[in-house]
Amino acid sequence: MTQPLTLHPDRLLPDTPSRRAIARELLDGIEALPIYSPHGHVPVEWFDADFRFGNAADLLLTPDHYLLRMLASQGHRYEDLGVSGAGSAGIAAPREAFRTLAANYHLYLGTPSRTWLDHALSSVLSVEQRLSAETADAIFDQVTETVATPEFAPRALLGRFGVRVLSTTDSAVDDLSRHHRLAKELAGQCRVIPTFRPDSVTNPEHPDFARDIARLGEQTGQNLSDWASYLEALRQRRAAFIAAGATATDHGFDTPHTLTLPMADCQTLLDAALSGRATKDQAAQFRAQMLTEMARMSADDGLVMQIHAGSWRNYAPDIQSRFGQDMGYDIPRPLNWAAGLKPMLDELGFHPNLRIILYTLDESGYGRELAPLAGAFPTLRLGAPWWFFDSPAGMARQFDQVVETAGFHNLAGFVDDTRALLSIPARHDVYRRSVAAFLSQQVGEHQMGMQDAHAVARALAVELVQDSYRLNNTNEG
Repeated sequence: MTQPLTLHPDRLLPDTPSRRAIARELLDGIEALPIYSPHGHVPVEWFDADFRFGNAADLLLTPDHYLLRMLASQGHRYEDLGVSGAGSAGIAAPREAFRTLAANYHLYLGTPSRTWLDHALSSVLSVEQRLSAETADAIFDQVTETVATPEFAPRALLGRFGVRVLSTTDSAVDDLSRHHRLAKELAGQCRVIPTFRPDSVTNPEHPDFARDIARLGEQTGQNLSDWASYLEALRQRRAAFIAAGATATDHGFDTPHTLTLPMADCQTLLDAALSGRATKDQAAQFRAQMLTEMARMSADDGLVMQIHAGSWRNYAPDIQSRFGQDMGYDIPRPLNWAAGLKPMLDELGFHPNLRIILYTLDESGYGRELAPLAGAFPTLRLGAPWWFFDSPAGMARQFDQVVETAGFHNLAGFVDDTRALLSIPARHDVYRRSVAAFLSQQVGEHQMGMQDAHAVARALAVELVQDSYRLNNTNEG
């Protein structure tokens, strides 16, 4: 039996009438504000003028590791979900893969994935029936036909969603010609800008390190066997990103450890990295030194520095060897932010031009380390709940553990951090509803009045992210 798909207007708001009324008033003030997305993973080629999405499975299922990992946890092979890998056989056709998702859609009850996908199906794609085994084929056909139209080209969706800024995530050696072209073609509509993500040339254990180091040398004409020249090559690429509109860098290491080593030691580490014979300890020291070097460069050129730490990447080596990275087998791990950042903060913690936004997968550090750090050092801001914790409960936990120490204005606002373009409005909607819910408690307990709550809600929805990422669009919205 099919069921209608409807989104309740008071979803995620408090269940008590008095608090719900406060939250509804606060939400009304921010719900329609424009979207700023200065950190995400939507491919830039999607914004080519002639790009169209493919079928429903290729759009909604295959690239979404949140959906894949849940189905895998219940025994479904990746091949049954339309994902091919080394030695794969019996790859399901897109329609069949979508049927598998639909038949198992109940697995996502209670998860943000369910919230996001229901929102995309209902609000974006105008689907009127809940996804299920009975409705799978009809929804597959409707979505596939809908996204082939010009109105659902990614460029058109940016306007429909009210996105003012969208940042892609790009390696240090990526071609930025599309970003330059989009700056002209989308002028006055939306800024699609790159983010400098140098992990493949700053982490000797990255699978693309040797290849991308060679590309970096070719692009910049620098002799990368010399430490000073290696750093100069990175400065040149940062300048190229700034010229293409970038306002930020991003660094995704397993830990936030930093070092301030003498140049001779740095050269020794570079020699080991370039030889391909760096030990585990040497690779870790190289990454730690490079976080400090990137902070030094950000202090010089003004790029906001993002650090995403706490992910045990590629925890299942069999999945990585067969299907590659980012397939749902990255696991949170504990961190020591205070010890890790201290060498860098001792040198740069009060630099007037440096801004660092911290993202963690170790929630236990919110109150113990991150809030005290962000609540004291002017260089630091705390990023939104990330990855597994990008959820209503995760947002509530962060507010509860952080605000009492760091306040609201040492938060960096919200970033959707997604590859799924159709989920961007859903993710911002969840955050804004979570903001309204949290502030309704503050108002209800007479910790702040409605005027202050409205101001904080607007700051969290748009103003803090504009300021934190130096988007220079503070007059918009």
